[in-house]
Amino acid sequence: MKSIQSIRRGERLTILILILFFLGMVLLVWRIVSQSDFYMSHSNNVTLGKVYDTNGDVLFDPDADAETYGSDYFLDIGNVIGDNSSQMTNTLVSENLESLQNYSLIFGATDSGEAAIYVTLNHTANQAVYNAFGSKDGTAIAYNYETGEILICVSKPSVNILDYSNVDSLEEGSLICKAFYGTVPGSTQKVATTAAALEEYGYDSLLEKSYNCSGTWTTKYNQSIVCHNSSGHGTQNIIQAFENSCNPFFAQLVQDMSLDNIIDTYTSMGIAVNNDEVTKMDIDGISSYTASVTLTDTSDFDTMWNCMGQSEALTSPCQMMVWESAIANGTGVVTEPYLIESITGVTGLTTYSAETSYGDSAIFSSTTAMNLREIMLQNGTDNYNSSIGYTVGVKSGTAQVESTDTENSLLVGFCIDDDLPIAFAVMIEDRVSGEVSTSDIVRTILQALDN
Repeated sequence: MKSIQSIRRGERLTILILILFFLGMVLLVWRIVSQSDFYMSHSNNVTLGKVYDTNGDVLFDPDADAETYGSDYFLDIGNVIGDNSSQMTNTLVSENLESLQNYSLIFGATDSGEAAIYVTLNHTANQAVYNAFGSKDGTAIAYNYETGEILICVSKPSVNILDYSNVDSLEEGSLICKAFYGTVPGSTQKVATTAAALEEYGYDSLLEKSYNCSGTWTTKYNQSIVCHNSSGHGTQNIIQAFENSCNPFFAQLVQDMSLDNIIDTYTSMGIAVNNDEVTKMDIDGISSYTASVTLTDTSDFDTMWNCMGQSEALTSPCQMMVWESAIANGTGVVTEPYLIESITGVTGLTTYSAETSYGDSAIFSSTTAMNLREIMLQNGTDNYNSSIGYTVGVKSGTAQVESTDTENSLLVGFCIDDDLPIAFAVMIEDRVSGEVSTSDIVRTILQALDN
């Protein structure tokens, strides 16, 4: 009897071992299939597929030449799409090279099919925006704040991926897409500071506050806050000061606010405060730097200056754009941006399709979002709609760049016209009055996408 029981226990143990072995083999096969592109990514026998825009235009072709595409065909997207030369990182191709491998587990390296990545960019519109910069450098990024599709992403100077064998000869900044890197935000930071004030006071109480600007205002530490209007703006409320981008007004507002409240709002918006770790947004493998500020004393010049986007304040244009989605949609929740619409393997099957996603939590309340939306739309009505040609909510900014002793011009905002739910961020470097303006670039963005 005992021997029979022992045999049965042995049978059960054998069956269990076989089951575990079978499950292990299934896991091994799954890992080989799912990661085969990775294992083959450096094989000389594997060719690469193409990257296409939302209309089917080619944005990357490993066999591209000027005769086929034209000498400047890839110039507008050179530093965001990139290539497979290993000379650029943090581009769509460099960070998604495995998805472009023409390789299958069954057939190995093959030319019978072609892997492909389809992105959300509109190449024709992107070229129009790139050309609109003229001789000026800078960046522009725009996306559909309802879906998250990045439609425009331009950064100048750019790189012609058909002809840049000598990297050292390129202009500084050619190999990076500035939309994803930190820059001094200037007065566009007042969007975040106004959000913090709305969170603390509410709209009605904030609207009741007024401060005087005579051109210069002195802090209690005897530090001077200078307005861009040397004769001052007089007594203003938040709507007027927001439109005038009045530094003395915002300095006095910050002094009356709770430091903890500003920090809480900024932190909710993803801004690293003081010694907080600066994080990055991941956009289909591309790392986009997020904002940082130093806030210590609301009566001190440096804290006030950080709240107005100067001193140590840094933000990426991409993050500025994403904040606008939380305002434009009136919820306080951001729409997450993405570049890759879908990926197709060598067999012709779609291996990935994007879906709209949102932030895990609101960056500020829906009430604050709606109030801020109205303030920005009023600025658009009073100062920008006629020149841009669309109904927009905006905030401008002038950023003093100490390292170069120049000033950059910025404009962030959103459009609420039918069929154009677009949020945007534009920066023109070393902008001079009389040259192309940020509102010119925004008009080009919206016209190009509207067409």
